[in-house]
Amino acid sequence: MLFESLQIIEPILKAVQEEGYTTPTPIQAQSIPIILDGNDLLGCAQTGTGKTAAFAIPILQLLHANKTYNTKRKIRSLIVTPTRELAIQIEESFKAYGRHTGLTCTVIFGGVNQNPQTNALRNGVDIVIATPGRLLDLMNQGFVSLRDVEFFVLDEADRMLDMGFEIQIRKILG
Repeated sequence: MLFESLQIIEPILKAVQEEGYTTPTPIQAQSIPIILDGNDLLGCAQTGTGKTAAFAIPILQLLHANKTYNTKRKIRSLIVTPTRELAIQIEESFKAYGRHTGLTCTVIFGGVNQNPQTNALRNGVDIVIATPGRLLDLMNQGFVSLRDVEFFVLDEADRMLDMGFEIQIRKILG
């Protein structure tokens, strides 16, 4: 099976090919069609099997298909992950796979000055990748509204629960 057989649109397919990918991994081959059909998905696979691409590619495609041309972009996809390192990796993947779509993303995590993050949010972004603590902090400050979110991913949900993020996740979901 090739990525072309998954009905991926040209801008994303071009980016995937530029990343050197030709054949989807099993998690990608199984997940991408389910998400493109608008269904919820719970996926589980080992590290290094391409889980990020399994959700990033179809989210990018669905957002691209329904681009909004408002004066200010609104957060339409939210990915919550337990660590800043993983958040940065996910943002890099979204930027790589979405480089030809015109969609924008930003990463939000604590331990650094929030000004660059709040500036990106003020300018408007389509996709936010965040750790729970800083996300809640920026929500409480009024910098983040989740009312327009169409796609929500809890990446490494089991690990977040193990790390004690249950209360924060419930607040975000609320």
